[in-house]
Amino acid sequence: MPQTHTLVGYEDVDPVGGGLHLLRDALDCTNLGVSVLDVESGWSGKAHDHADDGQEEVYVLVEGAATATVDGETVSMSAGDALRVGPDATRRIDAEADSVFVIAGAP
Repeated sequence: MPQTHTLVGYEDVDPVGGGLHLLRDALDCTNLGVSVLDVESGWSGKAHDHADDGQEEVYVLVEGAATATVDGETVSMSAGDALRVGPDATRRIDAEADSVFVIAGAP
């Protein structure tokens, strides 16, 4: 019988970029990228887009406070907020407090 589910603790996946736990491979996802971003206050991400891979992303701020800059527009985020960003938009996250995000992306 094929496996119907996979369970992974995000802290068991080595972080990249100072707190980004990429779970896609650990979960064996083929069509959905899932990550947890667990960072300290003052952390700033790299500005980037997903124009090459066509990936739309949703950032869910589970705890903390952060600012997202999307195509030059500042978006303040509080715990419980979800932000969708299209693939062509340049985005950057700045943590204003210790913060945990769940990030999901799909083409």
